[in-house]
Amino acid sequence: MDIDRKIEADATSDIDKGIDMRNVLAVILGGGKGTRLFPLTEVRSKPAVPLAGKYRLIDIPISNCINSGINRIYLLTQFNSVSLHAHIRQTYSFDQFDGGFVEILAAQQTMEGHNWYEGTADAVRKNLRHFEQNGFDYVLILSGDQLYRMDFAEMLETHIASGAEATIAALPVTRDAARGFGIMKVDDSGRIGGFLEKPKTDAEIDQHVRTDPAWIDARGIKSHGRDCLASMGIYLFNLQTLIELLTKSDYQDFGKEVFPMAIRTHKVHVHLFDGYWEDIGTIRSFYEANLDLTLPNAPFKLEDEKSPIYTHARFLPPSRCDGVHVKRSLIADGCVIGEGSMVENSVVGLRCKIGDNVTIANSILMGADNYQTDADVLADKQAGIPNIGVGDGSLLDGVIVDKNCRIGKGVHIRGGNVLKVPENTPVVIQDGIIVIPKGTILPDGWRL
Repeated sequence: MDIDRKIEADATSDIDKGIDMRNVLAVILGGGKGTRLFPLTEVRSKPAVPLAGKYRLIDIPISNCINSGINRIYLLTQFNSVSLHAHIRQTYSFDQFDGGFVEILAAQQTMEGHNWYEGTADAVRKNLRHFEQNGFDYVLILSGDQLYRMDFAEMLETHIASGAEATIAALPVTRDAARGFGIMKVDDSGRIGGFLEKPKTDAEIDQHVRTDPAWIDARGIKSHGRDCLASMGIYLFNLQTLIELLTKSDYQDFGKEVFPMAIRTHKVHVHLFDGYWEDIGTIRSFYEANLDLTLPNAPFKLEDEKSPIYTHARFLPPSRCDGVHVKRSLIADGCVIGEGSMVENSVVGLRCKIGDNVTIANSILMGADNYQTDADVLADKQAGIPNIGVGDGSLLDGVIVDKNCRIGKGVHIRGGNVLKVPENTPVVIQDGIIVIPKGTILPDGWRL
């Protein structure tokens, strides 16, 4: 089923339930500089970071919108957005008679102002004129760096049924996990009456934001003793409510400022969610989320016929594996893996070329943007540099390899216990993970 048919079928189904998703505009926040994902964000914005070998982070929220019957989507961004622009342009094209779009709204000088986005709320505020032009009733605010699968029609149903002016998605979490989230307090109807950012003690939780697990159980979600409701950073507003909140304040951040203000001044309800959800904001979370996808019982299923993940359609050949041992791994299209090599608990990205007798373990290889021609290979030989890919006899264990890297023969890199790399070394360590930046050249025999 193509994207337009999928949207039409979902929209028809939702209208039958009394919910019209065509009244919903989705706004995806592209994030700031992405410093916690450096060096993956050195030359690209956070939403453009590759995921699971063949996708990009931005494909997740856009696919969730499409699968929910939403096809009017704005993406707000300002940093390193060239590759993101190209991906959106090449991937998301809708029937011109349907009116669907995915458009990027980059920070720009206007008659109203000339500053860059100064926060998530400020980015939305600077683009309110676009949201008012198309007759939407609701605005769905999403993040561009989360991995999850959600039907936003269910969230809209909760929003309408409760008579809320704003609704926020909430994930039941344990007290230990609650220390890393904004935690909400709700009454029996589900209206949010309190909010506490990253509570530090059990006493704070008990006094301000504890939710009775029985209340969660009564709403069809098994609490398993969880008594905290964490904000997922997914907001649904009545358009006029959003306009009022942003025009009557100069707050810059949704989670820390606009949302707490909305609780005090408007009717804000919670929408419970209990599926897989991961905020991919750091190198460590990126690394672990990708490798979790390789597990036999992966917590997030890439294969879902009813709610697929859409991405740029590439006309690549099947991957070729000659006498290769593969275990718990994802291998994308167009790869060539040489004889005697082993790939275990790893993600191998598009067009990745791996030589003979190579060991890839606990690693993420993002592949290459293009294939090298015979002339390219010859030029590399004459220049004395490795081809793009991984050379014969190399070992990569516990490593993230960004795109278009040239790793020579007999290179040996083993992560895990490496806390610091030597000076003037092209590789980087972030969150204890060795990262080889995009386009790096490691000569034959290089070791770490």
